[in-house]
Amino acid sequence: MHPMRSSTAICGLGITDMGRVYRSAQNLAIEAVHLALADAGLEKSDLDGLLVNSGVTPGVDLQLHQALGLQDLNLLTYMQGYGSSAAQMIEYAAMAVHNGQAKHVCCVFADSPLQQDKRTGAAYSNRHGSNPITALMGLYGFAGANAMYALGAQRHMDLYGTTQEQLGQVAISQRQWAAHNERATKREPLDMQAYHESPWVVEPFHVLDCCLVSNGGVAVIVTTADRARDLKQPPAYLRGFAQGHHHDTGFTNTDPLVRGPGEKIAAKALAMADANIDDVSQCQLYDCYTYTVIETLEDYGFCKKGEGGPFVEDGKLGPGGSLPTNTGGGSLSSYYMWGMTPVSEGVIQARGHGGTRQATNDLVLVTGNGGILNYQAALLLSPTAA
Repeated sequence: MHPMRSSTAICGLGITDMGRVYRSAQNLAIEAVHLALADAGLEKSDLDGLLVNSGVTPGVDLQLHQALGLQDLNLLTYMQGYGSSAAQMIEYAAMAVHNGQAKHVCCVFADSPLQQDKRTGAAYSNRHGSNPITALMGLYGFAGANAMYALGAQRHMDLYGTTQEQLGQVAISQRQWAAHNERATKREPLDMQAYHESPWVVEPFHVLDCCLVSNGGVAVIVTTADRARDLKQPPAYLRGFAQGHHHDTGFTNTDPLVRGPGEKIAAKALAMADANIDDVSQCQLYDCYTYTVIETLEDYGFCKKGEGGPFVEDGKLGPGGSLPTNTGGGSLSSYYMWGMTPVSEGVIQARGHGGTRQATNDLVLVTGNGGILNYQAALLLSPTAA
């Protein structure tokens, strides 16, 4: 048995209000940490580790420990693996507490890109950067992640016959889950007609294929399994985890936008958990776009490469389906906190605190993705250490 299988657990979870919450990212991060401490039944003095990740707005960095008044830390760093950072932070925290380098490590993310009296699109505007090639692409309309992921989705359609309706089914399934989540930004019903009628962003993506933009903060606290059992909340045990990074720019390898490092990650994480893919009872997948859900399901082995579209079209990801996925609504309908969106729902589900959206939680797969399928990490959470 792997020495780290279920040796650590997430014992605290803090989630601020989400959406148009007009406060600084640092303020939101501080609140998330305090909420996580209260959730776990810990005092601030119990924290001896802090790992920090931020979004596109400044203010969440190494100085956060000073703003929190944490003066005696054994572990402190700022990390940036984009959407993979949340799972990565938890993995590093788990290794630290398992090896006695720290007792309670808080992993925190916050962002506040939304600006009062400005359109949501303004949050990521004017970000072409100083690189002349990147700037030139932006001037011709090829700006940001939307266009890159759209290329991947279109390539997947061309190679495998994936359809617009199959992308739409992902959005619909997650909206059905969001209806059961009081935190979700988008809870109104969604059908295929409304999906098709939503505005284009960049073909084949409609607005409803793309994640939300949110202000907010999320923090989790990692400790040993033994300590977690004595705290306020049911432990979310870390049964397994892994990372994989292929450092591709999206242009050099064969079809890098339709195949990420998920296959390798799944094999390592499942081996640590002493499990196989059929043991996974639900998924919390990084869903910056509907396409990434389909692509991730393929890479992790729930279906063969190219079969993700048919796999999801019967609604199996939604309520009552055989593979509950993104049960809080995900980044498409709930809130977008980068990799902390799937992490937060994974913890809620592993604890059995999902209420009317609670799904079978024997083994919960949580994934994070950064770049354009470049940087990835995964966790396997469970309510039991077995």
